[in-house]
Amino acid sequence: MIKLITESTEYLQSKGFDQPEIGIILGTGLGQLIDEIEIIAEASYNHIPNFPTATVEFHKGKLIYGILEGKKVVVMQGRFHVYEGYTLQDVTFPVRIMEKLGIKTLLVSNAAGAVNLDFKKGELMLIDDHLNLQGGSPLAFKGVSELGERFTDMSAPYDTEINSKFESIAKEHNITLHKGVYASVVGPQLETRAEYKMLKIIGADAVGMSTVPEIIVANHLNLKVAAVSVLTDECDPNHLKPVDISEIIAMAGKAEPNMITLFKALIKQL
Repeated sequence: MIKLITESTEYLQSKGFDQPEIGIILGTGLGQLIDEIEIIAEASYNHIPNFPTATVEFHKGKLIYGILEGKKVVVMQGRFHVYEGYTLQDVTFPVRIMEKLGIKTLLVSNAAGAVNLDFKKGELMLIDDHLNLQGGSPLAFKGVSELGERFTDMSAPYDTEINSKFESIAKEHNITLHKGVYASVVGPQLETRAEYKMLKIIGADAVGMSTVPEIIVANHLNLKVAAVSVLTDECDPNHLKPVDISEIIAMAGKAEPNMITLFKALIKQL
């Protein structure tokens, strides 16, 4: 793993990726932040040595390096999911590369379904804690202790200081920002009525198919971490209707400007 990480990092450094401070992972339907960045360098995923091969869905997947609000950032435009057939180590490999390039903070976004019915589609949720329901760990491999503490502490996986900043920014800009627990499932199928009921019982406020593996690895690497979900649909098991994925993508796009406002204002303060 160390050899693979070194090869990928050296390739990106040769392309001009120079000591970024902040890493950003953009979720489904959330690519507009790229327009706000003064791009210095970029690399397609399928050109980066040892990177997971981009599937059709993410054939435009790129790692982008540039300046945002005066800070050097590296941004994943398109992420990898277990449901695409990747391992948890594949999904989180880019986080290890971003850390090796120099990041100290990782900001993550995703599109999620609102399990908490007090939350409405089009609103945002700051992730305060999570439930890993993906059936495995990105740290469960031989030699993981060469990269960090095997028994990574997860008592506070999301940085409380950054979360407080996010809440202040939301208040200042009059943005509805809920705080809650994100459940990460494998997918790609959406949840049944019984599964939504179960998620509510075990304490989930929102559900999605990403984010948690990256958060675990970021904690393994001692990075400061924060994550925001864009709530794209309401998961009421008693009134469940078939979901149209294009509607979910459209809702993510509609709510995205608020997320961009939060991320930009936060980065300015970091």
